Amino acid sequence: MPRWPEVAGHEVVALDGWSVDEDGPPSDDAARTFRLRLRAGGPAADGEEVVLRFGGLATLCTVSLNDTVVLESDAMFAEHVVEVGALLTGDDELVVRCAPLTEVLAGRRKPRQRWRTKLVAEANLRFVRTALHGRCPGFSPGPPIVGPWRPAQLERRRRVVVDDVALRPSLDGAVGAIDVRARVRGITGHVSPSSVAVVLDGPSGRHEAPLALSDDGLAAGVLAVTDVARWWPHTHGEPVRHDVSLWIDGEVEARVGRVGFRELSPGPDHDVARDSLALAVNGTPVFVRGAVWTPVDDDAVRPTLEAARDAGLNLVRLAGTGTYGSDAFHDACDELGMLVWQDFMYANLDYPIADPAFRATVEAEACQELARIAGRPSLAVLCGNSEVEQQAAMFGVDAALGRGELFGELLPALAREAGLDVPYVPSAPCGGDLPFHPSAGVANYFGVGGYRRPLRDARTAGVRFASECLAVANVPDGDVADGEGVARDVDSPWDFADVRNHYLRELYGVDPEALRTGDRTRYLELSRAVSGELLAHVFGEWRRATSPCSGGIVLWLRDVLPGAGWGLLDDTGAPKPVTRRLAQVLAPTACWIVDEGLGGLDVHVAHDGAAPLQAELHVALLADGQRVLEEATAPLALAPHSTTHRNVEGLLGRFADASYAYRFGPPAHDTVVATLRDAAGALLGQAVGFPLGAPVEPRSADELGLRAARASVAGGQDHTGQTRDAGSGAAITLEADRVVHAVRVHGPGATARDDLITVVPGTPRTVHVAGDPSNLHVSATNLAGTLPVPAAGH
Repeated sequence: MPRWPEVAGHEVVALDGWSVDEDGPPSDDAARTFRLRLRAGGPAADGEEVVLRFGGLATLCTVSLNDTVVLESDAMFAEHVVEVGALLTGDDELVVRCAPLTEVLAGRRKPRQRWRTKLVAEANLRFVRTALHGRCPGFSPGPPIVGPWRPAQLERRRRVVVDDVALRPSLDGAVGAIDVRARVRGITGHVSPSSVAVVLDGPSGRHEAPLALSDDGLAAGVLAVTDVARWWPHTHGEPVRHDVSLWIDGEVEARVGRVGFRELSPGPDHDVARDSLALAVNGTPVFVRGAVWTPVDDDAVRPTLEAARDAGLNLVRLAGTGTYGSDAFHDACDELGMLVWQDFMYANLDYPIADPAFRATVEAEACQELARIAGRPSLAVLCGNSEVEQQAAMFGVDAALGRGELFGELLPALAREAGLDVPYVPSAPCGGDLPFHPSAGVANYFGVGGYRRPLRDARTAGVRFASECLAVANVPDGDVADGEGVARDVDSPWDFADVRNHYLRELYGVDPEALRTGDRTRYLELSRAVSGELLAHVFGEWRRATSPCSGGIVLWLRDVLPGAGWGLLDDTGAPKPVTRRLAQVLAPTACWIVDEGLGGLDVHVAHDGAAPLQAELHVALLADGQRVLEEATAPLALAPHSTTHRNVEGLLGRFADASYAYRFGPPAHDTVVATLRDAAGALLGQAVGFPLGAPVEPRSADELGLRAARASVAGGQDHTGQTRDAGSGAAITLEADRVVHAVRVHGPGATARDDLITVVPGTPRTVHVAGDPSNLHVSATNLAGTLPVPAAGH
């Protein structure tokens, strides 16, 4: 169903505050009843109609108003509009009864499945259009989504009704055009509309054009604007939007949405399975750093997206195991400059598209969702499903069976008919001899991560685009029980905490089990740090200018349960330490170090901003993490949206075995520091490399010369591009005489906005802390215990 317009004179009441008859969490084995008292006026008056609008009901549902059945639905993703004006009394009860899925799932159905999956316990879910989220025992065990899951409204319509709105903006050079179509009708008792005009208002000025109005109420036309302001993802510019309104007979305004003008490539005819995926917006290549979205309550949508933006991410993927996004979700992505990869809600299973009833449901669902998202500037990719082709191939049947008519023909055809201008991915992953080979098409890459490959695999795997990657059991702040929130593949003898422990042993040289039982606090701190190192390393490899990879999507953004889940955010939406470490590599302007083996160390600098940048790059080799052996400085002139790199030895002007790859003798240095500053000397970014391995041997604060002091809070932006508000929270300045690695400032009720940083001699670092700053401590991988932060005034 297209966007719901806001029509002047209409009265809209949000339907929320449902009560539930049953105790306990919802399940597929029991009925559930939702009730709501409505006090929104009596029956429809003359010249008025009243409708109920349900965005989605999960899943086998009957809706009654004052004991009269007004709607039955057996598809979670279907939207419904029901006229109820004659049933209202002024004191009304709305009841949604949800039947259990048990009987439907228990029945034997045809056709038989051609492959099996352990993703869900019940394979007959393939016959029911409902979310797999909450029904996947390995990572989302429940409860499932039941009842009204999308916003519902009651609307009193007066004079005119505007329906089926379609806005299709396009950009040709400097000229933006918007193709507008809508159904406009008068309510019985009112004069039918005689004229409709479209008005575009925003940063490009106010512009108006008449629409042709046919006898059947179709209003259609095109409005063109020269020198239109463009929409950009937030990492590359401003996500500029314009308001669109329809004026009926010059008197009634219908606000029908906000649009952004942008060029996107590749387009809908691109063969992703053959040629992979490299997105460009307004002709500028965009390195994608994204995360898989997990369903959250309506009031958590915007804060979650803001946290993703602040972490340097520029894309979220609505994966086929979850749910479609609400209008509020897509509006927020448009506004915040977050790109969207949209799956149709199918995953792993063998769906019965040959069944006529199932096919009709699929087509209706697809048409509604495509109408909702078509024309949105944030929409960047449309995908048929999650892992269906991979599941078929891993089961041993032809992967082409996983594509079939549903994902290979029907859904892309419906997308073309809806006017979507984005590339279509048949399945994620897909391409290559087998769809899970990472060097072709789009890949689900878990080489570093689940498969415990060495860090160099991030390069040797040849990933071109990762539609999912890097599932790691990321430890949040605070204490975490063993196994709490940790995902496990069904029937696997290991879980993702075991994966993290593997890298603890490999990168830090510690015995994870001995450390966990002997010093649990330090075990958790090192676990937080190693997740950050893994993710930062992989994205540093992929973001290189010479890398074949054009982006990756982390599995996933926000945890669904408390504990050490895959999330970059915990289940409350708070960023985990891993997120802030990753942000150092993903920032719009960032620098990082990559080990090129015999080629030494390269310092990479990316500048996604829209304006040129004059900067200075300083490199230094340190012995024992404190004494500068050699250093060099070079100017950098960075064009907008550019990436460059400099070799450390090239800057120094001589061979220094910076990566300690030749090993002609004992190592002269153990630390390499690259510091990027702007023309005024402000810190833009700093990267630290450890040719001999990161320092983890605990030393006292005195040995490290580590000092912490409170500083005044300044406004502006930090090196991650995140805005700092003057006067908010506390600012802690850290200095050290020796390198202190993976530094954290934390305390009860406090959240550091900078985390897992490395403090090097001669470069004070300021950490901004929100919340309660009264009891702060500093910890690090090579700090014994913690260092208290002096109270204010000391």
